[in-house]
Amino acid sequence: MNLIKKTVLTLSMALSLGASTVALAEDPAARAISHIEQAIAEIVKHDFNAAYIHEKAARGASDEIVGHEEAVKQGLASLIKAQIIGKSADEAKATAELNKAIGFFKTI
Repeated sequence: MNLIKKTVLTLSMALSLGASTVALAEDPAARAISHIEQAIAEIVKHDFNAAYIHEKAARGASDEIVGHEEAVKQGLASLIKAQIIGKSADEAKATAELNKAIGFFKTI
C-alpha cells in the first residue's frame, strides 16, 4: 500500500512540475517577472547572492522576448542597475529598481 501511495505522490508531483514548467516556458515576459519577484523576495531576506541568480535568469528570459524592444531595453537597464546596487547591499534601492523593471515587463 505504501508503494502505491509513493507512486501516486511521485506522479502527481511530476505532472504538476511539468505543467508549471510548460506554462513558464510559453511566455518569457511572465518568466522574467517571476524571477524578478523571486529576486525581491531574496533581497528582503538579505540574500543578495540568490537575488543575483534570479536577476541573471530574468535577464536571460528578457533576451527571448520578441517585439516591444523599448520596454525590454528599459526593463533590462533597470535589472542591470539592480544588480549593481545589489553588490553594495542597498535593499531599498535594489528593490525600487526591480519594481521599475517589473513595471516595464508588465507592459509587454
